[in-house]
Amino acid sequence: NIKQFLHVSTDEVYGSISEGSWDEQEPLLPNSPYAASKASSDLIARSFFVTHGLDVRITRCSNNFGIYQYPEKVIPLFITNLMEGKKVPLYGDGLNVRDWLHVDDHCRGVSKVLQNGKSGEIYNIGGGRELNNLEITKLILEEMGFDESSIEYVEDRKGHDLRYSVDWSKIRGELGYLPQVKFEDGLRDTIKWYRDNIEWWKPLKNR
Repeated sequence: NIKQFLHVSTDEVYGSISEGSWDEQEPLLPNSPYAASKASSDLIARSFFVTHGLDVRITRCSNNFGIYQYPEKVIPLFITNLMEGKKVPLYGDGLNVRDWLHVDDHCRGVSKVLQNGKSGEIYNIGGGRELNNLEITKLILEEMGFDESSIEYVEDRKGHDLRYSVDWSKIRGELGYLPQVKFEDGLRDTIKWYRDNIEWWKPLKNR
């Protein structure tokens, strides 16, 4: 008796893009097993719309950040490592680029698709701020009072796509979505939250 199903996916399903941005019509070319599993779930969700007429809507977001993010992700990992007196492990040359989306803006986008999106449609949700990992690392170090001696360059991970970038003009034009949280403000609030909530992340990190 499900009347509506919203499937939250990721920009990783598109693969890697050297320039420009993907719109929702781009083919799915995932490069990692994780991204391939997400792409397959997109297709399964879509099949229920086509075959059974279920009201299915799909969102594909860019990289999320914010409070309550598990500490294995890059931003909370780096914040908590510095709090623990450890270095921050930066993959490869640190030049992998992502579009960063505050979790509150992501939720706003999902809500708009739930309320006014069209059945069978796909909507990219972006944050509008592209940064490479080295730039993010430097922002975190500066905000927390550390310098680049705290960076430890490590071997790049397998299947690490160089750049993701979504074109979110569709959700902006059709549903009025606009990101509201400036990256620097969101990062500052996130750092403060992890500083104030050690009892939440410490047990997760030490498992």
